[in-house]
Amino acid sequence: MTATASGTGYIAISRRPLDLEDYIDVARRHVAWIVGPLFMGLVVSIAVAFLLPNVYRSEAVIQITPAQISEDLIKNTGNQLLTDRIIQMEGAILSRTSLSNLIQSADLNLYPQDRAKLPIEDVIEAMKSKDLKIDITNAAIAGKHASAFKISFQYVNRFKAQQTVQKLITRFIDENQNTQRTQQTLLHDFFGDELAQAKANLEKANEELTKFRTENQGRLPEQSQMNLTTLQSLQNQVNGINDQLNRLAQERVQLEAHLSTLKSQLDLTTMMSQEPEALPNSPMAKQNIELETLNRQIEGGESNLALLLQSYKETYPDIRDLKKRLGVLKRQRDDLKAKQERELADEAAKPKTPARKATNFQFAQSQTALQGQIDGTNALLKTNDSDRVYKLKEQEKITKQIEEYRNRLVGTSAIEAKSVDLLRDQANAAEKYQTMLRKQELTAQNGDLIQRKAGEALDVLDPASLPTTPSSPNRWMIVGGGVALSFFLGLALAGVQEAKDTSLKNLKDVRAYTNLPVLCSIPLLENTLLLKRKKRITYLAWSAAVIVGIIAICSALFYYYSYTVNQ
Repeated sequence: MTATASGTGYIAISRRPLDLEDYIDVARRHVAWIVGPLFMGLVVSIAVAFLLPNVYRSEAVIQITPAQISEDLIKNTGNQLLTDRIIQMEGAILSRTSLSNLIQSADLNLYPQDRAKLPIEDVIEAMKSKDLKIDITNAAIAGKHASAFKISFQYVNRFKAQQTVQKLITRFIDENQNTQRTQQTLLHDFFGDELAQAKANLEKANEELTKFRTENQGRLPEQSQMNLTTLQSLQNQVNGINDQLNRLAQERVQLEAHLSTLKSQLDLTTMMSQEPEALPNSPMAKQNIELETLNRQIEGGESNLALLLQSYKETYPDIRDLKKRLGVLKRQRDDLKAKQERELADEAAKPKTPARKATNFQFAQSQTALQGQIDGTNALLKTNDSDRVYKLKEQEKITKQIEEYRNRLVGTSAIEAKSVDLLRDQANAAEKYQTMLRKQELTAQNGDLIQRKAGEALDVLDPASLPTTPSSPNRWMIVGGGVALSFFLGLALAGVQEAKDTSLKNLKDVRAYTNLPVLCSIPLLENTLLLKRKKRITYLAWSAAVIVGIIAICSALFYYYSYTVNQ
């Protein structure tokens, strides 16, 4: 709803709040925009839901029966974890070659349409990701819990789904037997070679240890603990000296900054006593003070930068930020110097007037006091330098002592390290020999169990099921979702049409937007011929849409009951 203002344009007027009667009127006015998408969504969702083929899921459960002889008597040398065994067999059975042979087998002939359009690799990946699942479960058998895993496969043909699961069960059982035999053969050969190598290594380690003890008799590192204690004490002293040097460096930075301030004050006092234009309120004096401030900031920043560079690299964030600030300060200082030079050149070009010199006893006293403070600060700087030189010499002396004790420990550790290495090698060799001996014995025992079929085996707990009802799709959920979505779409379209229509709909709108009393209302008079033609066209359009929708729904239902239910 809009209204003119002074004939120059339009101003927006907010709509009045709608009540329940208004919403009903909106739905009545735009019923076609609501019912049309709703009917279209119903037809499309029913057609899609019943044109989708049924997918049947066949499942089977295989349990891993443990060995008939307790592991307390004979320990199993194979993979003890169920997940490891399943992954090993799954990798072989679900390989590209194995699944390709399964899909293209004459009795199954899976995914013929997909194989006609896509490479076999894509068909295999789709089968592994969507249709074929292997899940680990726990199955209770006669009061005992045994590890088991479930094989499930879904396909449009329920008989082929069952046959596929049955073939996978057979392959798992065969692969388990072949894996156990191959594993025991490999283990027997491997442990035999490892046992021979372990025995040779043990004999060699014993000879080397005996030779080392004979050659280094009496050269044991008894002083290692004392040397280590002394070295730790010297390192603590060095750390203390480093702290003192850092404090001296900070003190020197502060003294230098203080000295720079005193010198600036002295120079300013001297200029004030000699030149009238050097008064604090003059532009030249203010520029000199600002220049001295910038110089002090730059000197302090460079001192801090030097301290940071002693401990960190140039890529340290604080160092990079400090360099940027120093660059900004230096540019400001250079700009101020250039400005002063230009002003001095302008002053030199002007005719000179005799300057009046003034003497002031207070200026002389200030200069004397400042000079005394400068001398005292210089004395403190010299003392700081002498202390720093002394600490550096002491640090160098202690560093040499630390290097000496480190060399002692290195010499001692060379013998001790070699002795420890030889003892460790001898112990490791003996342990490995005993381990290989036990494993070879266990491998031989497990080989006998497999030959007697008393080892771990795979048994079918639940055979491949023949599904009677499809697992997907959920047709009524698809229909309900499509109808709900189309209904909300129709409401949105009706709302858009109502928002675009800015005319007054009823007496409430007239009273709300004109603030005038309504005496009576005149109904809208339209052309009867145009109304009849409009109704006829609407009736024909809806009739055609309903007929097409009924045909589409009937076709989908006919396809479903002809090709899916009777499969």
